[in-house]
Amino acid sequence: MKVQIPRGTQDILPGQAKIWQWLEEKMREVTNKYHFEEIRTPIFEHTEIFARGVGDTTDIVQKEMYSFQDRSGRDLTLRPEGTAAVVRSFVENKMYGDPNQPVKLFYIGPMFRYERPQSGRYRQFVQFGVEALGSQDPAIDAEVISLAMNIYREAGLKNVHLVINSLGDKESRAKHREALINHFRPRIGEFCEDCQNRLEKNPLRILDCKVDREHELMKTAPSILEYFNDESKVYFDKVCQYLTDLGIEYTIDSTLVRGLDYYNATTFEIMSSAPGFGAITTLCGGGRYNGLVEEFGGPETPGIGFALSIERLIAALEAEQVQPDIHNGLDFYVVALGERAKDYSVKLLSELRNNGFSADRDYTGRKMKAQLKSADRLHAKFVVIIGEDELDGGIVQLKNMETGEQKEIKLATFIEEIKQFAV
Repeated sequence: MKVQIPRGTQDILPGQAKIWQWLEEKMREVTNKYHFEEIRTPIFEHTEIFARGVGDTTDIVQKEMYSFQDRSGRDLTLRPEGTAAVVRSFVENKMYGDPNQPVKLFYIGPMFRYERPQSGRYRQFVQFGVEALGSQDPAIDAEVISLAMNIYREAGLKNVHLVINSLGDKESRAKHREALINHFRPRIGEFCEDCQNRLEKNPLRILDCKVDREHELMKTAPSILEYFNDESKVYFDKVCQYLTDLGIEYTIDSTLVRGLDYYNATTFEIMSSAPGFGAITTLCGGGRYNGLVEEFGGPETPGIGFALSIERLIAALEAEQVQPDIHNGLDFYVVALGERAKDYSVKLLSELRNNGFSADRDYTGRKMKAQLKSADRLHAKFVVIIGEDELDGGIVQLKNMETGEQKEIKLATFIEEIKQFAV
């Protein structure tokens, strides 16, 4: 039997996992500063959650979801994104009744989409995302965008830039929708089948088409900015002003619509301009989804959020040759020589670990020279050498691996003495 990983997935090996842990710690630190709290939702939900929440005209729902029936015939789907599941939980657990509003949440977890695997994109991937529910203040839009930008800054990326747009309010979108239909209808036969199907259902999604992006009608399509009413214009101007106040540079792109039906008003993407990063430059995307809570049976509740792929973030770090500040070494490596010393090392390792140190030893019966090489490969700061003579004398040999200095320490006071310098 040939055992092989499924296409579009990856193993995160021990050395790589440290980078993931480092990034996740950075994300938690940033979200804590902004007072966002973690939420964890199931990996699978009822299919309707995503069909209604994400939108039945999206590529995700039409082509990319991993859906199945359980033994009772219920339609379930591995989550392809995080917002719909979070909003479902928000409504089901009546978080709209929390006296502290808006409710500010973040999540980290695997998502699943059946799409063509490519650089930095997988069929199982991990998203970090935030959702702020319960505020219509443009300042929360700027805060959410600022949080995303700060994550990339804390990770060490330099070549990132923000692209922003607004899809306006319901009245503005209705006028823009009519203009788009009139613009594309005469030549819709020149577009792909997906675009033809979207013309009447959701013409805005035509602007997000990857197949017909170079069509001349795409370049002359009416801009949403031309159809803003006063309220939409004032709101978007406020968001932009707050971003300027925060020192966040941005570009306005009126064709930015994002790929999910629930977006309205503010939309944004953060992109990488690092040389060699690849053709797909988007690192993060998000926006407002006012109306989604009501779609799930909750009260009128505005919301805004974003999601980013950790795989894409790691690819951007590699493109910019950013080296995460990760400590990979051990504090102590115990070299035990002889059966009595090996027996004693079990207790010694436990004492080291219980006092806050990382420690390990050989478990394969290697000679002293081989054990020292192992300590070096593991980047141990100190080696503790203990043999029959040391046990009889109540001492251990402690070697500083950086300086090569070696000294004797009494076993009775070993832990107390190393606490003075082994930090």
